[in-house]
Amino acid sequence: MKQAVDAAEDVTNSRTLEVLARAGFAASGILHLLVGGIAIRLAAGGTGNADFSGAVAELATQPLGPFLLWASFAACAALALWQTSDAIFDYSHLPAKQKAGNKAKAAAQALVFAGLALTLLSFARGTGSGGDNRKAASDLTYSLMKAPGGVALLVLLGAAIAVTGVVYAIRGMRKSFEKHLVMPANHTARTAVTVLGVTGYVAKGTVLLLTGLLIAIATWESHPEQSTGLDGGLRALRDQPLGVYLLAAVGAGLICYGVFMIVRSKLARMIK
Repeated sequence: MKQAVDAAEDVTNSRTLEVLARAGFAASGILHLLVGGIAIRLAAGGTGNADFSGAVAELATQPLGPFLLWASFAACAALALWQTSDAIFDYSHLPAKQKAGNKAKAAAQALVFAGLALTLLSFARGTGSGGDNRKAASDLTYSLMKAPGGVALLVLLGAAIAVTGVVYAIRGMRKSFEKHLVMPANHTARTAVTVLGVTGYVAKGTVLLLTGLLIAIATWESHPEQSTGLDGGLRALRDQPLGVYLLAAVGAGLICYGVFMIVRSKLARMIK
């Protein structure tokens, strides 16, 4: 058994997987760029689905679309595997509380990138849809509300997503993301990375906060049609006073986050 565990750890520590995992950050960055662009388009009165399914659908329409989908799937799957390895094998040298926290964060990141990989896979295989994901989110909320304990689960899920958004924003304002990077020696490049990170994390946190609040409020008030996911959260922002400008600003921030993630693919500390 120990030999099998050691072999699995060796595979997840391989240089090949590290290169693919780094590419996973870049693939995530490209998707955030697309979501940010769609958000700005919505602010300008255009159309589109400002979520990751909508972003992947747009990626599929690009030249070499099928290649981009399969390559992005492989990269995100590799990063999910890398984060899973962190959650299982790493941080053993840390104090118990810190170790548990780092393992939990790695597991959460593994789930996020696994979700992106599955979305990319569905489009690569021709079974994905960039259609009305707001309706799909509402239908899922309605189904879960009818299940035993579903209401409590959805409220907790919405609250967890909202809290995650706050954590992202705080992480950005405190610049705590820098400890996970090998920051450039050049002052100008270092400043650029910091600005991208702060702006991007705050924007991503805002989007997650809106999405989580929509889920929790829609569930609590028994209005599943109002639980409309990431796209619905951004559209709800657009409907507020000065919402068009706020949505455009958040879209620009998501583009910054996308660029930051692409830079992170090069600068991330991956040594286990």
